[in-house]
Amino acid sequence: MPSIPSNLSRAPNLLTSQVLASQINRTNVSLLQVQSQLASGRSVERMSDNAVRATTIATLDDHLERREQRLTNLDAAGDTLDFLDSTLGDAVDLLREAKAIASSQIGVGSDAQTRRNQAVVIESMIAQLANLANRETRGVYLFGGSSVTRPPLVGVSGGYRYVGEGQGLFNDINIGERIPMTLGGDNAIGETSVRLQSSRDLNPALTGDTRLASLVGGRGLGVALGTINFSFDGGPLQSVDLSQADTVQNVADSITSVIRTYEAENGVAMLGPGGVSVSSGGISIDVVAGPPDPELRFSDVGAGVTAADLGLAAAPFSATNANGGDLNPRLTMQSPVSSLGGVTIPLEKIRISMVHSTGASSVDVDLTTAQTIDDVRRLIEDAAPGVRVRINDAGTGINLYNEVAGPGLSVQEVPGGADTATELGIRSYNAQTRLTEFNDGRGVRIIDGSTDPVTGLPSPELDVDFVIHLGNGDKFTVDLRPQDIVNVESLIARVNEEAATAEANGDIPTGSFRAELTDGANGIALRDLQGLGPIVIEKKNNSPAADDLGLSSGQYDATSATFMAQDRATVRVQNILTSLIDLRDALRNNDSDGITLAGSQLDQHLDRVTATHALVGVYAQRVDLAKAREENLSLQDQSMKSQLQDVDFTEASIRYSTLRTQLQASLTVGGQSQTQTLLDFLG
Repeated sequence: MPSIPSNLSRAPNLLTSQVLASQINRTNVSLLQVQSQLASGRSVERMSDNAVRATTIATLDDHLERREQRLTNLDAAGDTLDFLDSTLGDAVDLLREAKAIASSQIGVGSDAQTRRNQAVVIESMIAQLANLANRETRGVYLFGGSSVTRPPLVGVSGGYRYVGEGQGLFNDINIGERIPMTLGGDNAIGETSVRLQSSRDLNPALTGDTRLASLVGGRGLGVALGTINFSFDGGPLQSVDLSQADTVQNVADSITSVIRTYEAENGVAMLGPGGVSVSSGGISIDVVAGPPDPELRFSDVGAGVTAADLGLAAAPFSATNANGGDLNPRLTMQSPVSSLGGVTIPLEKIRISMVHSTGASSVDVDLTTAQTIDDVRRLIEDAAPGVRVRINDAGTGINLYNEVAGPGLSVQEVPGGADTATELGIRSYNAQTRLTEFNDGRGVRIIDGSTDPVTGLPSPELDVDFVIHLGNGDKFTVDLRPQDIVNVESLIARVNEEAATAEANGDIPTGSFRAELTDGANGIALRDLQGLGPIVIEKKNNSPAADDLGLSSGQYDATSATFMAQDRATVRVQNILTSLIDLRDALRNNDSDGITLAGSQLDQHLDRVTATHALVGVYAQRVDLAKAREENLSLQDQSMKSQLQDVDFTEASIRYSTLRTQLQASLTVGGQSQTQTLLDFLG
């Protein structure tokens, strides 16, 4: 309430009025603040209300905003993982059903018609799996890798090609690890491609245009650029800065420039007419002759390795030693075909086939116009969709990748043409093809080490794998041994050895038979050299060798008098779709062995999908736990913020009532004090 200070014995009316007004104003301000707090429910509304509390509240607001965003991310991750979990669950159910069908169709309880009926069911499962692979949520394809805006699986060449890219998208939700939102190429559906490895070093030549970045270098570690030194005939050191060089020609030009300057300044002749050039896979320097012959020595500066990497420091250059070390350039997409030392003939055509159980679709690719490796890549990829060409990791050759699930990739020679595929090292069936690569990596099985069941002694007759019947009725046996099952060359040598033994024994006419590789279609070719008639293969002792080598399913061509085995070295994508396609085809063809094999492959894929399904479940559980943790932390922050910012309505109501009483009393006392005069004071 307004009052006159006790230290004042008397006060003028003006002072009294000012004191009264000041006190009433303070009361009104306090009353206004309380009213505002009661109306808003907040005790701190601006920084000036309480600087310490306001700063803490601002920090908590920032934390809450971040937690809200993380909760939004967790919700999105949870929804996607739930959908991914559901999709993988459907895939698991589908695989189990397909496996059950495969198991039910093995044995005598099933006939050809029943199997054909079940093949229709498997065909629908293939379509269902393709639809599962192309599922999307929130505009994102689950199996699209990093390319999430387009369907990852497309139909090509009677199979399915995965066109997604990258390892997938991840959600950073601040829980110590990245949570996958999409799965990339190596996902539960299976491998996206399989590689036909180069079998030949194309040995690209060194040219002036060769980039230093593509060199293996004198130490085998590439080329580290820097400054090098040289001395001529024991003279002073001279530096050459190669830090900005990009190609071998840049190096040659820089060395030539510094040497010419050195010659002019010191009045000596160092370079012969050949100068600094490229020869024999390295840098060549034509040094003038003596007598005696002077030496040009290169060395590195300090801890540098540039001279060693460029093959300049290995030995001094002289009139009798002009060549530096071999720099071993790597193959690049820009490498000219003309620079390939491993290619000894002009490129012509190659034949690329996608082999199905019912036949093959082939295309001849003309490489005569290819000037660079990139031209070779472009011509092959344009002509054969689903085939991708890449340089191998060693930089020595090219690999072909089959990206289409279902058919097998076969690269052949065009009959009557040059051996272009062999020259490029990309023929899928050649003399050096290992038999362990046959039949999708299952290899070739033989019978060996058999014993007579009666005597218990070794029985060579029981080790016979198959019999080759000639058209005149003569025949000979083939017993394959472990040392013969190395590559195609060793296999053919063994067949010809058995034929030679049969000729020597008089079992078949001399010069009537030869096994070889053709210059066209892939597979073992059995030649009838005397026109005796069709060649027929008979399996013996339940040996699977004839089946694994493609002899049982081969065909005799009367025009060329050649029995051609089926190509069992095709390159196939091993994923779920391929196995389902194999099961469908085996059911259609009433092939019990094929059904059994496809069923075993489905077992492996089922394990893989189940493992991925479980992993996605673990991720989903972690997201749920992270979401619960974020919600708890958010609740704690909100509670702390409430304690700092929210008003205590009981305390504020009491203060409001007190301030109103104080204001009313102040007005009453002030009104009374203003009516008194000096005479009232004097009494």
